[in-house]
Amino acid sequence: MTVSVLARTRARQWPLATAAAACLLSFIAFWVAQRLAHVNMLDVMVYRAEGETVRAGGDLYAMRATSANLAMTYPPIAGLLFVPLTFVGVPLMRTLATAGNLLLVVALVQLSLQLVRPSLSGARLWRTTFWVAAVVVWCEPVWTTLRYGQINLLIAVAVLWDFTRREGNRWAGVGIGLATAVKLTPGLFVVFLLAAGLLQWRRERRWNQWLRTAATATAVFLGTTLAGALILPYDSRRFWTETLFETGRVGFAEETANQSLRGVLARLMHTDDPGMWWALAAAVLGGAAMVLAVRAALRGDKALAVVVCAVTALMISPISWSHHWVWCVPLLVLLVDRRDRVRPAWTAGAVALVFASFALWWVPHDPGRPELDQNAGQMLLSAVYPLTMTALFVGYALTPRRQAVAKE
Repeated sequence: MTVSVLARTRARQWPLATAAAACLLSFIAFWVAQRLAHVNMLDVMVYRAEGETVRAGGDLYAMRATSANLAMTYPPIAGLLFVPLTFVGVPLMRTLATAGNLLLVVALVQLSLQLVRPSLSGARLWRTTFWVAAVVVWCEPVWTTLRYGQINLLIAVAVLWDFTRREGNRWAGVGIGLATAVKLTPGLFVVFLLAAGLLQWRRERRWNQWLRTAATATAVFLGTTLAGALILPYDSRRFWTETLFETGRVGFAEETANQSLRGVLARLMHTDDPGMWWALAAAVLGGAAMVLAVRAALRGDKALAVVVCAVTALMISPISWSHHWVWCVPLLVLLVDRRDRVRPAWTAGAVALVFASFALWWVPHDPGRPELDQNAGQMLLSAVYPLTMTALFVGYALTPRRQAVAKE
C-alpha cells in the first residue's frame, strides 16, 4: 500500500515539475531576449532618481532624470518607497527589478486564477499557474513593463490580493489603499466597492464585505498619504495643489503608447488636447462600464466585476501607457475559463492575439510626433486595446438581450 501511495504521489508531482520547468525555461528565454534587445529599464532609473532626491532633500517635482528628461508623476509617498533602490548599484538594481517582476508575473497569474476559479488549489493551481505564466510573460504589456522596469505588476498584484481574500478577512482593502496612494488610478476600485456595498446595504440593511473593504482601502490611502505629507510637506503640498493637474508632465496624449480613450481621441482629432470630447466619452463609457461591474458584483460574479473595473480605469485615465495593461492577464484567464459561454467562440483567442501582437507599435512613433498625422489604418492599430475592450463591453451588455430573444 505504501508503494502504491508513493507511486501516485510521484505521478502527481511530475506534471507540476514539468510545468515549473517550462515556466523557468520561458523566463530564461525572456530574460535573454530582453538583454539582446538592449532594454534600457528607463522607468526604474527614474524611480532610483526619485529615491535619491528624497535622500538628498531635493525638490521631487523639479527633478528630471535620464536622457529622456523624465519628471516625477506619482504622489510623494512613492518617492519614499523608491529610496531602497538607491542602496544598491545600478546593474544589481536592474537585475533585481527584472527578477522581482518575473516573480510578480507568477503571482499575478495565480491570483487571477484564484479570482476566476476559486476551487483550484494545491498542485493543480500551481501547475496551471506555471503554464499560464510561461505564456503571458511574452504579451506586449508584460514585455514592456519589464522593458522599462515599471511597477504595474506590483499594483495589479496588490489589488488582486484584496479581492481573493476570504470573506471577512480584515486585511482586505490594504492592497487597494496602498496602490491608490502610490498610483491614483486604482482609486476607481474604491468607488466600485462603495457603489456595490451601498446597493447591497440598501437591500439587506447590514454591513457587508464590499463596504468593509472600501473602508479599509480608504483608511489606508488616507493614512499613507498623511504620512507622506508629514515626511515630505513641501512636495505633498505641491503635488496635491499643482502637479496632480498637470497632465502634460506624463507625456503627450496622442502618443501611440497611450491606450486610453483620451489617446484615441487625440489621434483621431489630430490634436494633443481632445478637451471636452474626452471628458464626455470617459463619463459615458465609465458610467456604463461601472454599472456592468456593480451588477456583476451583486450577482456574485466578483471576477467579472473586478476585471471590468480594472479595464474601465485604464480606459478613462488621461494616460494609460500600453504597459499599464497588464490587467490583460486576469482578462484572458477569465475569457478562457468562460469560453463556452462567450460568443463568438473565438473571442478568447482573438483577444489573446491582440495583446500578443504588439500591433500598436506597427505605426510610426518617434519624437517627431507622427501620431498627429495618422491615417485611418494607423488609427485602428494604435487604438487596438481600447477598441478591443469596447467591443467586449458591448458584447457583454448585449448578451442578456440576445439570450432573451433566443428564449422567445
